[in-house]
Amino acid sequence: MYPEQTPPACGDACGTLPECAPLAVPYVPFQQTGSKRYSQQDALNNGTLFPGLNLPFHLKPDAANVVNGPLAELQALEFVLVELGLYLDTHQGDGEAFELYKQYAAMEKTAREKYESMFGPLYQSSTANAKTWSAWLNEPWPWNYQEGEAR
Repeated sequence: MYPEQTPPACGDACGTLPECAPLAVPYVPFQQTGSKRYSQQDALNNGTLFPGLNLPFHLKPDAANVVNGPLAELQALEFVLVELGLYLDTHQGDGEAFELYKQYAAMEKTAREKYESMFGPLYQSSTANAKTWSAWLNEPWPWNYQEGEAR
């Protein structure tokens, strides 16, 4: 009854949703080794480190930026570490990404130490280097700051 149609070929190198992906059928773009990466702040804003995985599943305002400051910087670094870790789980042989992971881990450690020296511990485990347990209990905690206050 219907003429037989040949579906178009789906490329997998660019990370975009192809026209041949039928409605309601999941499609996961194949991630190439050495994929392009966002900066840490752009990664946090877009919800992914890799532009090729930033697919238009939902709309977000163009001006959606996370709050700036030491805590936002630390969150962005931690986000990039999680993203790189997930990438390395499937691309174990990507030495460049592993070196980048180590660089970001060092940056996150420095940023966390800087933040904690200014505002106190972020995690209970951070008090292991403190003189007393009360370092963890002293306010203000990160969530006690008012909007607009420096963190």
